[in-house]
Parts: sequence; C-alpha cells; structure tokens
Amino acid sequence: MEPDEALREIAYWLERSRAETHRVKAYRRAAEVFAGLSDEQKESRRKADSWKALTGIGPKTAMIIAQSYDGVPEYLEELRGQAEPIGDGPLRQALRGDLHTHSDWSDGGSPIEEMMRRAAALGHDYCALTDHSPRLTVANGLSAERLRSQLDVIAGLNAELAPFRILTGIEVDILEDGSLDQDPDLLDELDIVVASVHSKLRSEREAMTRRMLAAVRNPRVDILGHCTGRLVEGARGTRPESQFDAEKVFEACRESGTAVEINSRPERRDPPSRLIELARDLDCLFSIDTDAHAPGQLAWQGYGCDRAEKCGVEADRVINTWTAENLLEWAGN
Repeated sequence: MEPDEALREIAYWLERSRAETHRVKAYRRAAEVFAGLSDEQKESRRKADSWKALTGIGPKTAMIIAQSYDGVPEYLEELRGQAEPIGDGPLRQALRGDLHTHSDWSDGGSPIEEMMRRAAALGHDYCALTDHSPRLTVANGLSAERLRSQLDVIAGLNAELAPFRILTGIEVDILEDGSLDQDPDLLDELDIVVASVHSKLRSEREAMTRRMLAAVRNPRVDILGHCTGRLVEGARGTRPESQFDAEKVFEACRESGTAVEINSRPERRDPPSRLIELARDLDCLFSIDTDAHAPGQLAWQGYGCDRAEKCGVEADRVINTWTAENLLEWAGN
C-alpha cells in the first residue's frame, strides 16, 4: 500500500483508541514528509533505505514506509486486529452521517479532505463541517471571509467525493445576549448550524437560560451543541455543568424544531443521561455527533449511540438517521 496511506491509517487507529496526541502526530507528520517527496526522491530513498535521514521520519515510521512497499505493514495489521467495535448497535447502524466536526481551518488537526474521506470510509452518506465562529479566537474561529472561502473548497471536494456529500456548516458561538456569532445572511447559506455556549459557562441560572432560549428559538439554529458544557475527564481537566432550566430550554427546542445534540466525545458525554431522558420525554429531536477534531475521532459516534440507546432514544427521532434530502428539507435548505 502507499506509505503515506499506511501512516495516516495508523494515526487513525491510534486516535480512535485515544492514544496520546504526540504519538498520533508522529505518524501524520511522517505521512506529510513522504507525500511531499517527488517520485524520483521516493525511489532514491527506497533504494538507499535512507528514510531516517529525513526530518520528521524516525526509526519506526521509516520501518512502516519500507514495509508498505511490500504490503500492509505489521504494525498496521496489529492495530487493525486489536480494534474493538465502538457502539455497533442498531442506532449506530441507522446513522447516515455526522453533523458536528472540525478541520484545521479552526482548531481541528487535519485538512478537510482527510476528515471527509475518513467519514466516507466509515460508511457515512454525508458529514457536516462545522468549524468555529470568529469570537472563539482560541480555536481560530472563522471570519465571514474565511468561511466563504471554505465554502468554495467544500464545493470542489463535493465534486470529487460524490455521492458522499460534505454539508456546509458552522459551530456558532451563542453570545451572552443569545445572539449568534456570525453574519445572519451567511448562516442562511449553510446546510447545518450548530449553536453552542463556549464562554461564561458559570453564569447564573436565569441568565444562562435566557441566553440558550434565545439561541434555540432562532430559526437559523438547527442543533443545540453540548448543552451543559461539562468535562468529565481528559487533559483539560474536569468542568461542572452549566446551570440552566433544562425543561424550558428543551421545550423551546421541541417547539422550534431544534435538535438536542448528544455529544459523543468521551471527555464530554454531554448531555448527562438524566437530561437526555428529559429531552426524550419532552419529544425533542436529537443529533448524535462526534465533535471530531481529527479523523480517528470520527469513530467515536458509537459512544453517543450507546448512551442514547440506554436512555431509550428511538432512531426516527435522531436527525442524522435521515437521508440527506430529508435532513436538508427539515433544516430549511
């Protein structure tokens, strides 16, 4: 197999298993170094077995490259064999896509094309790219100008990847007054708008409730992202849930046709089970998403599906079990 493909697939399996970031980056960096060589340079390096002389390629990645010329590298075979299914139940099988993902245009670690080719390889019919909005500067949020440029890139990739479809989107910040952090006319052009709170997460209950109600009632919002903002594990530490009137917010979601996200990231597991059950009882729609920031994280959707199934969420109430045509009709596009 192609050495850079082998290296990227190793990075995928490591990410999927939640390996340390530096290990993943080593394989992805080596893939980029290899891909940047001309055919003549690759052949010369192969004959001389001089891969380790290249900056960014170490002994293990050099061995992967060398073995790729003769078949599937041993380490890749090992990772494939060790991989355990993640939430492979009926709900995961019913999903047709993922509606919350990030690329290196904001705070993700991989190019759009690599993210979307992996989504297609996982069997998705579609995947929404939802990079951050401008005020989230720590995440390199997209200005209106950058977002418009991204839409052109997506149009080109859709022509290449069809019938798989990249849905245009954004994870837009819910500002303190409940307004959305992006040009309203530009939001109207997007397929999917995920709205999330990323600042002042410890606001008092009434203020947070007003803020979230304004956002979920906005006709441009399709999905309420990771509603409590909690973190339950991981390198960033833990963070308690934001305080808000969940019953009022979920009732507004139902009335406005805004889906409640079940965020599949292991460090979020948001909403907690009691709130998934409340939203279920209030007849809300759901979206089960990965919030993936790297290709390997796209496989985490099964974690969210497991939690949804345990909470009695039925597949027909999960919007990303719908066809792209039905989904976009529901979203008003």
